[in-house]
Amino acid sequence: MGQINLFTAENPDGRIDVSRAVGSQATAVYVYDLAPGTSSCPYHYEYEEEWLLVVDGAVAVRTPDGERAVARGDLMCFPAGPAGAHKILNRGESPARVMMFSSARVPAVSVYPDSDKIAVWSGDEENDLIFKRGTAVPWSEGEEGWEKAL
Repeated sequence: MGQINLFTAENPDGRIDVSRAVGSQATAVYVYDLAPGTSSCPYHYEYEEEWLLVVDGAVAVRTPDGERAVARGDLMCFPAGPAGAHKILNRGESPARVMMFSSARVPAVSVYPDSDKIAVWSGDEENDLIFKRGTAVPWSEGEEGWEKAL
């Protein structure tokens, strides 16, 4: 059984995999330290709800409804699908620490509307894929005898 302190855990890489640190298999939890002018990820949505907790500092959160300020102690839930699209940005002059968490289910899909990309997270890094939506092919491409399928 692992343990981590959200306020004092060192984070030399900008992201702490809390799930791995405490041994969770069912919940994905990451802590991000955001320097001024940075974000945790591109604007995106997934097909599982995601949660945000601001551990320290303040951030801006972009959603389909616009941008809003979120401060220490604030908790937000992003619903699954396009309505839950979000991007966490540090527009301030001081560092901020946030925690993101969700169900840890794979395979998973992330959609990046600004760049028209889709990511498929297989749970096996070798088979994780990120591609432009326009490069997709029909399921039947390259499949012999597909026209006989029901």
